Amino acid sequence: MKADELRSAQRPLKERYHKEPQAALITLKTQGRLGEGVSCSIQTGRALVEAGLHPATGGTGMSVCSGDMLLEALVACAGVTLSAVATAIDITLDDAVVRAEGDLDVRGTLGVSREVPVGFQSIRLFFDLVTDAPADQVAKLISLTERYCVVYQTLRTVPQITVTHSETSGRQSNPAD
Repeated sequence: MKADELRSAQRPLKERYHKEPQAALITLKTQGRLGEGVSCSIQTGRALVEAGLHPATGGTGMSVCSGDMLLEALVACAGVTLSAVATAIDITLDDAVVRAEGDLDVRGTLGVSREVPVGFQSIRLFFDLVTDAPADQVAKLISLTERYCVVYQTLRTVPQITVTHSETSGRQSNPAD
């Protein structure tokens, strides 16, 4: 996609969102269903993914670790954003690899130590770029990618999260009881 094609595709959307800000508010949804053993199946847009425990927490390694999925979501979003920004500001990328790695101490999630936080203590995002663009343009590209990457910004700014639940008895009731 060329810069003018991207601008052309986004222009009517931007115009609409300026006029109707409420139209820009979307809700993304996903769900999973618990499976065999300690697993949860999630239907993505393209495939069914079975998430399970990481081997460091007792998993077999046969299921995808949700921590890996978080990093994969970050890489995917950062990659798409990088590509869109490069297109928009007319930077040619001959090749680009986006990588993420994160450190966590599993003693927290296993309840071994209350002093150890549950979750990633640090996440590093890497952009390995092959381009002839000048350094200042590459810096602008990375800065704008950080600014507009939804997953990156969500991890940095921590959204409000609410948790609710519903219960249904799994037992069949007998009206005669």
